[in-house]
Amino acid sequence: MKYDFTITGYTGLTGLLGSPVSHSLSPLMHNEAFRLLGLDYVYLCFDVGEDTLEAAVKGLKACGIRGFNLTMPDKNRMAELADGLSPAAQMIGAVNTVVNEGGKLMGHNTDGIGFMRSAREAGFEPEGQTMTILGAGGAATAICAQAALDGIQTLNIFARPSSRFHQRTLQLVDAVNRTTGCRAALYDLADTEVLKSSLLNSTLLVNATSVGMAPDTGHSVLEDTSLFHPGLTVADIIYNPRETKFLSLAKAAGCHTFNGLHMLLYQGAEAFRLWTGRQMPVEAIKEKYYI
Repeated sequence: MKYDFTITGYTGLTGLLGSPVSHSLSPLMHNEAFRLLGLDYVYLCFDVGEDTLEAAVKGLKACGIRGFNLTMPDKNRMAELADGLSPAAQMIGAVNTVVNEGGKLMGHNTDGIGFMRSAREAGFEPEGQTMTILGAGGAATAICAQAALDGIQTLNIFARPSSRFHQRTLQLVDAVNRTTGCRAALYDLADTEVLKSSLLNSTLLVNATSVGMAPDTGHSVLEDTSLFHPGLTVADIIYNPRETKFLSLAKAAGCHTFNGLHMLLYQGAEAFRLWTGRQMPVEAIKEKYYI
Protein backbone atom coordinates (compact mmCIF):
# COMPACT_ATOMS: atom_id res chain seq x y z
CA MET A 1 0.00 0.00 0.00
CA LYS A 2 1.32 3.45 -0.92
CA TYR A 3 1.27 6.30 1.62
CA ASP A 4 1.59 9.95 0.66
CA PHE A 5 4.01 10.92 3.41
CA THR A 6 7.79 11.05 3.50
CA ILE A 7 10.08 9.53 6.14
CA THR A 8 12.73 12.05 7.15
CA GLY A 9 15.48 12.35 9.73
CA TYR A 10 12.87 13.73 12.13
CA THR A 11 10.31 10.94 11.74
CA GLY A 12 9.36 9.31 15.05
CA LEU A 13 9.35 5.52 15.22
CA THR A 14 6.55 3.39 16.62
CA GLY A 15 5.85 -0.26 15.99
CA LEU A 16 4.69 -3.72 16.94
CA LEU A 17 6.74 -6.51 18.53
CA GLY A 18 5.58 -10.12 18.57
CA SER A 19 5.61 -13.32 16.58
CA PRO A 20 3.99 -13.63 14.11
CA VAL A 21 3.15 -10.03 13.17
CA SER A 22 2.86 -10.04 9.38
CA HIS A 23 -0.95 -10.44 9.55
CA SER A 24 -1.50 -7.41 11.79
CA LEU A 25 -3.86 -4.55 10.91
CA SER A 26 -1.92 -2.23 13.22
CA PRO A 27 0.50 -0.78 10.62
CA LEU A 28 -2.39 0.09 8.30
CA MET A 29 -4.39 1.69 11.09
CA HIS A 30 -1.61 3.71 12.71
CA ASN A 31 0.12 4.87 9.53
CA GLU A 32 -3.22 6.00 8.09
CA ALA A 33 -3.96 7.92 11.30
CA PHE A 34 -0.53 9.58 11.21
CA ARG A 35 -1.17 10.55 7.59
CA LEU A 36 -4.63 11.95 8.27
CA LEU A 37 -3.37 14.10 11.16
CA GLY A 38 -0.14 15.14 9.45
CA LEU A 39 2.02 13.62 12.19
CA ASP A 40 5.65 12.78 11.42
CA TYR A 41 5.62 9.19 12.69
CA VAL A 42 5.87 5.77 11.12
CA TYR A 43 4.67 2.39 12.45
CA LEU A 44 6.57 -0.79 11.59
CA CYS A 45 6.31 -4.48 12.54
CA PHE A 46 9.18 -6.43 14.09
CA ASP A 47 8.98 -10.23 14.38
CA VAL A 48 10.39 -10.69 17.89
CA GLY A 49 9.76 -13.64 20.18
CA GLU A 50 10.30 -13.90 23.92
CA ASP A 51 13.85 -15.19 23.50
CA THR A 52 15.01 -12.00 21.73
CA LEU A 53 12.61 -9.50 23.31
CA GLU A 54 15.01 -8.11 25.91
CA ALA A 55 17.69 -7.40 23.30
CA ALA A 56 15.15 -5.85 20.93
CA VAL A 57 13.72 -3.60 23.66
CA LYS A 58 17.20 -2.42 24.70
CA GLY A 59 18.00 -1.59 21.08
CA LEU A 60 14.75 0.28 20.48
CA LYS A 61 15.18 2.20 23.74
CA ALA A 62 18.73 3.19 22.75
CA CYS A 63 17.43 4.36 19.36
CA GLY A 64 14.86 6.60 21.04
CA ILE A 65 11.69 4.88 19.83
CA ARG A 66 8.59 6.84 20.83
CA GLY A 67 6.66 3.71 21.74
CA PHE A 68 5.54 0.31 20.62
CA ASN A 69 2.82 -2.30 20.90
CA LEU A 70 3.28 -5.93 21.88
CA THR A 71 1.34 -8.97 20.86
CA MET A 72 1.74 -12.65 21.66
CA PRO A 73 4.00 -14.06 22.99
CA ASP A 74 5.66 -10.95 24.42
CA LYS A 75 3.08 -9.25 26.66
CA ASN A 76 3.94 -10.92 29.97
CA ARG A 77 7.70 -10.70 29.49
CA MET A 78 7.43 -6.98 28.69
CA ALA A 79 5.81 -6.40 32.08
CA GLU A 80 9.10 -7.58 33.61
CA LEU A 81 11.23 -5.41 31.32
CA ALA A 82 9.33 -2.12 31.63
CA ASP A 83 10.65 0.67 33.86
CA GLY A 84 7.15 1.27 35.23
CA LEU A 85 3.58 -0.01 34.83
CA SER A 86 0.12 1.54 34.65
CA PRO A 87 -2.40 0.33 37.28
CA ALA A 88 -4.08 -1.99 34.77
CA ALA A 89 -0.79 -3.42 33.48
CA GLN A 90 0.41 -4.00 37.03
CA MET A 91 -2.83 -5.75 37.96
CA ILE A 92 -2.78 -7.96 34.84
CA GLY A 93 0.95 -8.60 34.68
CA ALA A 94 0.93 -7.99 30.93
CA VAL A 95 1.83 -5.04 28.68
CA ASN A 96 0.55 -4.38 25.16
CA THR A 97 1.69 -0.75 24.83
CA VAL A 98 4.96 0.92 25.80
CA VAL A 99 5.57 4.67 25.92
CA ASN A 100 9.09 6.10 26.01
CA GLU A 101 8.89 8.88 28.59
CA GLY A 102 12.28 10.60 28.64
CA GLY A 103 14.19 7.35 28.38
CA LYS A 104 11.90 5.41 30.73
CA LEU A 105 9.81 2.68 29.12
CA MET A 106 6.37 2.81 30.74
CA GLY A 107 4.13 -0.22 30.24
CA HIS A 108 0.38 0.04 29.69
CA ASN A 109 -2.37 -2.38 28.78
CA THR A 110 -4.96 -0.86 26.45
CA ASP A 111 -6.83 -4.10 25.64
CA GLY A 112 -9.27 -3.59 28.50
CA ILE A 113 -9.70 0.08 27.65
CA GLY A 114 -10.51 -0.92 24.07
CA PHE A 115 -13.10 -3.42 25.22
CA MET A 116 -14.79 -1.06 27.69
CA ARG A 117 -14.99 1.68 25.07
CA SER A 118 -16.62 -0.73 22.64
CA ALA A 119 -19.03 -1.84 25.40
CA ARG A 120 -20.05 1.76 26.07
CA GLU A 121 -20.46 2.32 22.33
CA ALA A 122 -22.86 -0.65 22.37
CA GLY A 123 -24.89 1.04 25.13
CA PHE A 124 -23.49 -0.70 28.23
CA GLU A 125 -22.57 1.46 31.23
CA PRO A 126 -20.45 -0.49 33.76
CA GLU A 127 -20.94 1.49 36.95
CA GLY A 128 -22.56 -0.65 39.65
CA GLN A 129 -23.26 -3.57 37.29
CA THR A 130 -22.57 -7.31 37.49
CA MET A 131 -20.48 -8.85 34.73
CA THR A 132 -19.87 -12.51 33.87
CA ILE A 133 -16.85 -13.37 31.75
CA LEU A 134 -15.93 -16.74 30.25
CA GLY A 135 -12.21 -17.42 29.89
CA ALA A 136 -8.95 -16.69 31.69
CA GLY A 137 -6.43 -15.82 28.96
CA GLY A 138 -4.65 -12.54 28.32
CA ALA A 139 -7.65 -10.77 26.83
CA ALA A 140 -9.91 -11.94 29.65
CA THR A 141 -7.60 -10.66 32.39
CA ALA A 142 -7.19 -7.30 30.65
CA ILE A 143 -10.96 -6.90 30.34
CA CYS A 144 -11.49 -7.92 33.98
CA ALA A 145 -8.94 -5.45 35.31
CA GLN A 146 -10.29 -2.51 33.30
CA ALA A 147 -13.91 -3.39 34.10
CA ALA A 148 -13.05 -3.29 37.81
CA LEU A 149 -11.26 0.04 37.40
CA ASP A 150 -14.24 1.41 35.44
CA GLY A 151 -16.78 0.67 38.16
CA ILE A 152 -18.12 -2.85 37.67
CA GLN A 153 -19.48 -3.84 41.09
CA THR A 154 -19.41 -7.64 40.80
CA LEU A 155 -17.15 -9.64 38.49
CA ASN A 156 -17.70 -13.37 38.06
CA ILE A 157 -15.02 -15.18 36.06
CA PHE A 158 -15.64 -18.69 34.75
CA ALA A 159 -12.75 -20.79 33.47
CA ARG A 160 -11.49 -24.34 33.40
CA PRO A 161 -9.30 -25.20 36.43
CA SER A 162 -6.93 -26.96 34.01
CA SER A 163 -6.22 -23.68 32.19
CA ARG A 164 -2.57 -22.67 32.24
CA PHE A 165 -3.79 -19.20 33.18
CA HIS A 166 -5.67 -20.41 36.28
CA GLN A 167 -3.09 -19.33 38.86
CA ARG A 168 -2.58 -15.96 37.20
CA THR A 169 -6.35 -15.42 37.23
CA LEU A 170 -6.48 -16.18 40.96
CA GLN A 171 -3.81 -13.52 41.46
CA LEU A 172 -5.87 -11.08 39.40
CA VAL A 173 -8.96 -11.79 41.52
CA ASP A 174 -6.94 -11.07 44.64
CA ALA A 175 -5.57 -7.82 43.18
CA VAL A 176 -9.04 -6.65 42.10
CA ASN A 177 -10.48 -7.34 45.54
CA ARG A 178 -7.60 -5.60 47.31
CA THR A 179 -7.25 -2.51 45.15
CA THR A 180 -10.71 -1.68 43.74
CA GLY A 181 -14.30 -1.48 44.92
CA CYS A 182 -15.21 -4.46 42.74
CA ARG A 183 -15.86 -7.90 44.21
CA ALA A 184 -14.36 -10.57 41.95
CA ALA A 185 -14.52 -14.36 42.10
CA LEU A 186 -13.27 -17.25 39.96
CA TYR A 187 -15.49 -20.27 39.28
CA ASP A 188 -15.29 -23.51 37.33
CA LEU A 189 -16.80 -23.10 33.86
CA ALA A 190 -18.33 -26.57 34.24
CA ASP A 191 -20.40 -25.47 37.26
CA THR A 192 -23.63 -24.76 35.38
CA GLU A 193 -25.69 -23.96 38.48
CA VAL A 194 -23.34 -21.22 39.63
CA LEU A 195 -23.10 -19.93 36.05
CA LYS A 196 -26.89 -19.83 35.76
CA SER A 197 -27.16 -17.86 39.01
CA SER A 198 -24.45 -15.45 37.88
CA LEU A 199 -26.14 -14.79 34.55
CA LEU A 200 -29.51 -14.14 36.18
CA ASN A 201 -27.88 -11.27 38.09
CA SER A 202 -25.65 -10.04 35.27
CA THR A 203 -26.16 -7.26 32.74
CA LEU A 204 -23.05 -8.12 30.69
CA LEU A 205 -21.78 -11.51 29.52
CA VAL A 206 -18.44 -11.76 27.70
CA ASN A 207 -16.93 -14.67 25.83
CA ALA A 208 -13.16 -14.22 26.10
CA THR A 209 -12.32 -17.74 24.93
CA SER A 210 -11.41 -18.75 21.38
CA VAL A 211 -14.42 -21.08 21.06
CA GLY A 212 -16.28 -20.23 17.85
CA MET A 213 -13.35 -18.54 16.11
CA ALA A 214 -12.77 -19.33 12.44
CA PRO A 215 -12.33 -21.93 11.14
CA ASP A 216 -14.19 -23.76 13.96
CA THR A 217 -17.29 -21.61 13.70
CA GLY A 218 -19.85 -24.32 14.51
CA HIS A 219 -19.24 -24.21 18.28
CA SER A 220 -20.39 -21.97 21.13
CA VAL A 221 -18.90 -21.74 24.60
CA LEU A 222 -22.53 -21.80 25.81
CA GLU A 223 -25.08 -23.98 24.05
CA ASP A 224 -27.93 -23.70 26.59
CA THR A 225 -30.04 -20.79 25.32
CA SER A 226 -32.11 -20.73 28.54
CA LEU A 227 -29.11 -19.03 30.19
CA PHE A 228 -29.63 -15.90 28.07
CA HIS A 229 -32.23 -13.26 28.98
CA PRO A 230 -33.29 -10.02 27.24
CA GLY A 231 -31.75 -7.83 29.96
CA LEU A 232 -28.32 -9.24 29.18
CA THR A 233 -25.83 -7.55 26.84
CA VAL A 234 -23.64 -10.25 25.27
CA ALA A 235 -20.16 -9.68 23.83
CA ASP A 236 -17.72 -11.93 22.04
CA ILE A 237 -14.12 -10.74 21.67
CA ILE A 238 -13.85 -12.83 18.49
CA TYR A 239 -14.22 -10.81 15.27
CA ASN A 240 -13.76 -13.58 12.70
CA PRO A 241 -16.53 -14.43 12.04
CA ARG A 242 -18.28 -11.14 12.77
CA GLU A 243 -21.19 -13.04 14.33
CA THR A 244 -20.18 -16.21 16.15
CA LYS A 245 -22.62 -18.98 17.01
CA PHE A 246 -22.46 -17.67 20.60
CA LEU A 247 -23.67 -14.22 19.50
CA SER A 248 -26.26 -15.70 17.17
CA LEU A 249 -27.78 -17.75 20.01
CA ALA A 250 -27.78 -14.71 22.30
CA LYS A 251 -29.39 -12.50 19.66
CA ALA A 252 -32.13 -15.09 19.07
CA ALA A 253 -32.85 -14.99 22.82
CA GLY A 254 -33.41 -11.22 22.68
CA CYS A 255 -29.99 -10.05 23.90
CA HIS A 256 -28.16 -7.02 22.57
CA THR A 257 -24.82 -8.23 21.15
CA PHE A 258 -21.47 -6.94 19.88
CA ASN A 259 -18.23 -8.53 18.67
CA GLY A 260 -14.52 -7.84 19.24
CA LEU A 261 -13.79 -5.79 16.14
CA HIS A 262 -14.07 -2.39 17.79
CA MET A 263 -12.12 -3.58 20.83
CA LEU A 264 -9.23 -4.07 18.39
CA LEU A 265 -9.73 -0.58 16.99
CA TYR A 266 -10.06 1.19 20.33
CA GLN A 267 -7.10 -0.49 22.02
CA GLY A 268 -5.02 0.84 19.14
CA ALA A 269 -6.61 4.28 19.44
CA GLU A 270 -5.61 4.46 23.11
CA ALA A 271 -2.02 3.50 22.28
CA PHE A 272 -2.02 6.20 19.59
CA ARG A 273 -3.18 8.78 22.15
CA LEU A 274 -0.49 7.74 24.63
CA TRP A 275 2.25 8.19 22.01
CA THR A 276 1.07 11.36 20.30
CA GLY A 277 -1.25 13.16 22.71
CA ARG A 278 -3.79 13.25 19.87
CA GLN A 279 -7.05 11.38 19.37
CA MET A 280 -6.98 8.87 16.54
CA PRO A 281 -9.54 9.74 13.83
CA VAL A 282 -11.40 6.54 14.61
CA GLU A 283 -14.39 7.14 12.35
CA ALA A 284 -12.16 7.43 9.30
CA ILE A 285 -10.11 4.39 10.36
CA LYS A 286 -13.28 2.44 11.15
CA GLU A 287 -14.74 3.20 7.73
CA LYS A 288 -11.57 2.19 5.90
CA TYR A 289 -10.55 -0.95 7.80
CA TYR A 290 -13.27 -2.07 10.21
CA ILE A 291 -16.55 -2.09 8.28
